[in-house]
Amino acid sequence: MRFQNSPAETKAMSSEQLRDNFLIPGLMQDDTIQLVYSHYDRVIVGGVKPVSKAVELPNHPELKAAYFLERRELGVINVGGTGTVTADGKDYILDKLGCVYLGKGTKTVSFKSSDKKAPAVFYLLSAPAHQTYPNTQYTKEQASPVALGDISTSNKRTIYKYIHLDGIKSCQLVMGLTVLEAGSVWNSVPPHTHTRRMEVYFYFDVPESQRVFHFMGEPQQTRHIVMTNYDAVISPPWSVHFGSGTSNYGFIWGMAGENQTFTDMDPAPVAELK
Repeated sequence: MRFQNSPAETKAMSSEQLRDNFLIPGLMQDDTIQLVYSHYDRVIVGGVKPVSKAVELPNHPELKAAYFLERRELGVINVGGTGTVTADGKDYILDKLGCVYLGKGTKTVSFKSSDKKAPAVFYLLSAPAHQTYPNTQYTKEQASPVALGDISTSNKRTIYKYIHLDGIKSCQLVMGLTVLEAGSVWNSVPPHTHTRRMEVYFYFDVPESQRVFHFMGEPQQTRHIVMTNYDAVISPPWSVHFGSGTSNYGFIWGMAGENQTFTDMDPAPVAELK
């Protein structure tokens, strides 16, 4: 469980306190599911790495629900080997960077890998839902890939949008990912905030010996958290969220809150950051 923190208390936090409140490490553990409940828009962040058996989505007592998705929706993106998400008896086979959305009312969900030597690595993001939308699968080719940035500014990248107003329909989830090209390390530049939505970043394909420096905080009170492969980080609505790696990498971004407009951002120009 992660409770909310104000800008005033956050700017006084030590590195350890920042990590304790915002970093989500160790999401991917063999044959288990890890779940973290954030009070920012009540999202649940999760990770599943099925190796030798199928892993079921549990119904945690904290939800006070008959089943996990009784009043929630769920986005799943695979960043590992081929795997299957089974929802109410229907199989969705996801290759790397494939996505499936599961709507409110889906009663049973499980995850398994096609090959235990190359297991699937499923990242999960769930938000409360008051309306039901159909379960839908997308490949990365269906996810409106857009090339942005430039090698001269070290941020040449491809953005894939899965769950959004012009893609997979949802109640409030917005979800996609960004892959940086070799030689590019900066993500989400120019920086911004959006007080109408919280956001979570999940970093993947970070080489074992490399790290990503994730920047957060108010634009004039920035802080950083050092992140490794398969770490996630919670970004409050008032916080910037951008970063730089010691090599290229990928990251999944996911939002929930007041609206689903992908371009709804309040700019925080680089020249004004402190």
